[in-house]
Amino acid sequence: MRAERWVSEAAFFDRLAEVKLRGVSPVEPEVVRRYAGRLRPWFHKEFRFELLGELHGQHVLDVGCGDGTNAILLASRGARVTGIDISPRSIRLATERARMAGVEDRVRFLCSPLEVAEFPENSFDVIWGDGILHHLIPELETVLERLVQWAKPGARVVFSEPLSLSSMLRRLRAHIPIHDGATPDERPLQASELEVILGKLPGARLRHFALLSWFNRFVLRGSTYERASEARRLVVGVLHAADYALLSLPVLRKLGSMVVISAKVTKPARGGNAESVESECPVTCFKVA
Repeated sequence: MRAERWVSEAAFFDRLAEVKLRGVSPVEPEVVRRYAGRLRPWFHKEFRFELLGELHGQHVLDVGCGDGTNAILLASRGARVTGIDISPRSIRLATERARMAGVEDRVRFLCSPLEVAEFPENSFDVIWGDGILHHLIPELETVLERLVQWAKPGARVVFSEPLSLSSMLRRLRAHIPIHDGATPDERPLQASELEVILGKLPGARLRHFALLSWFNRFVLRGSTYERASEARRLVVGVLHAADYALLSLPVLRKLGSMVVISAKVTKPARGGNAESVESECPVTCFKVA
């Protein structure tokens, strides 16, 4: 089942990457400026960058790096980044986009299932994941143990994941078609998976997002936030700010459809260091026809 899941996931994201490889576009300068400037915590991604703080000289593991956007943004803030992804074509796309962004000297990308990748112990100052753990539910405990092993003592861990704590909203979601960017078997995290994560990351903090901002898909239809008109960006900002306020209330938190999980790794200092990470792919890359 593990191998079947790997092949299915790689094939799915290879198809998405192949479309982008036909005309590779760089990360837009407006996006880079957005995450390099003053951060607004009511936007969940800006909230995560604010959690990271200063990144100069930090070694970041970008888990499930996809098309390389996050790795490029992290490198643009001064980090050295190692991105890992199961999709060979996504790795090709990420590598080309990093070259176009002029950060190829600060990033490298590895193609591997996370469950069998090998890095030295205590290699990373930051573990970053953007919508990856919910793809790994069958092996969540094992994956988290490996990530903690690779992290330095005191390393920052920041994940953003889809979440479904409300049975009512789960029933509603069952009648809504999954968007094109979702793999057939994925689903949002539920309470039982959060318990596993909190058990492996003691002291982790949760911040809930995405209630009213679900309507962004209609406000920004056919556009991105950066390309949208000032009026549409204002509406999006209001929706996110309202979410930030409403989901601060304990009684409403479980209605959020996304959660940011942040923690610091607590463990004895021993093992390898960031400089010892090999420069080649640690395992055989998947090749999906």
